[in-house]
Amino acid sequence: MTFEETYLNDNILDALYDMHFETMTPIQEKCIPEILDGNDVLGVAQTGTGKTAAYLLPILSMLDDGGFPEDAINCVVMSPTRELAQQIDQAMEGFSYYLDGISSIAVYGGNDGIRFDQEMKGLRGGAPVVIATPGRLLSHLKMGNLDLSRTSFFVLDEADRMLDMGFSEDILAINKLLPSTCQKIMFSATMPDKIRELAVSLLHNPVEVKIAVSKPAEKIQQSAYICYEPQKVGIIEHLFKNDDLKRVIIFCGKKDRVKDINRALRKLNINCAPMHSDLTQAERDEVMYKFKAGHIDVLVATDIVSRGIDIDDIQIVINFDVPRDSEDYVHRIGRTARADRDGRAITFVSERDMTYFQQIESFLEKTIEKTPLPDGLGEGPEYKAAPKKASAKKHRRNSKGRSQRGRDKRGNGRKSRNKSNNKAAV
Repeated sequence: MTFEETYLNDNILDALYDMHFETMTPIQEKCIPEILDGNDVLGVAQTGTGKTAAYLLPILSMLDDGGFPEDAINCVVMSPTRELAQQIDQAMEGFSYYLDGISSIAVYGGNDGIRFDQEMKGLRGGAPVVIATPGRLLSHLKMGNLDLSRTSFFVLDEADRMLDMGFSEDILAINKLLPSTCQKIMFSATMPDKIRELAVSLLHNPVEVKIAVSKPAEKIQQSAYICYEPQKVGIIEHLFKNDDLKRVIIFCGKKDRVKDINRALRKLNINCAPMHSDLTQAERDEVMYKFKAGHIDVLVATDIVSRGIDIDDIQIVINFDVPRDSEDYVHRIGRTARADRDGRAITFVSERDMTYFQQIESFLEKTIEKTPLPDGLGEGPEYKAAPKKASAKKHRRNSKGRSQRGRDKRGNGRKSRNKSNNKAAV
């Protein structure tokens, strides 16, 4: 389905044409008409499926059509991290190129006082679209720098990450300040019980759209070590002694484990840095800057960097702990083999993690290669693979019948366009 087949307005379509976006991704095809019809939407889709465009395009189209207060904050987009907020703001800049009077302001922590003052002036001036991290937005709300009583659209992006980072109370506090008429859209990469509970609290009769998680790219070389917990650091030491590893992410299940592993790696003279939610925004920015610039070889992290962060040259992803959810495994190893590069994904599977790893193999419908432990580490536990199960059925909600709006069809004076097969995967 093409963007031309929707009732996005002409100014939005002109911007998409300039950006060479023509064909919609599945999440866009299902969400854009529902949002344009005024429905609350609960979208479940992984990073890279085009969900940013799925909510920004219809919201911007409706704002451009008019009927919203010019001096109000008409749309609030919540993001778990500064990095994702910046990416959304950049996408907004492209999509709104032909829209008069519709701009955005990005609001996030970890900045100096000058930046905070700039945010305050922009918010008090009634910026039409605000893209913010929860904590920073709540700080401005408490200082009286913005009013959400006339906000028409509220979007939660990467909602599962926000809950993992402890933002649930902030989100609920912000939600109480929104009018009952506000249209709400919520996106999450996974759908655990806590996300469904949040959706029940925030959304009104939402349309649920779920896009099945894609399998990892075939060019990712996946392998696993079956080991006891004390053997894991020895495997790390072996890997770094035998390979010149410079662009590595090591994922751990908990932030305390991140701290422990980072200390252990430094004792091995490995150039590494931790990334977890206990760091301040300024500290996280510094670590990410140094890692992207190549000043740090190894990033030891929680799932805070498994989604929404674009780093194209990761050589290897190491799962120090097996993720508890198969989709989290896909997101983690998807940090490598990007931009037509090859990549490796290695997982350490201890006795307590075997069941979870077998679930991952079942989800992937493949047996992941098991690598023998390095010499000198002794024997590992026996790995008894679970019997293969039939693929889980994919439950998808059928698209609702679209309500017919009283919109005029576009006139014949519209400029002709050369069709393109590009998709808006923003």
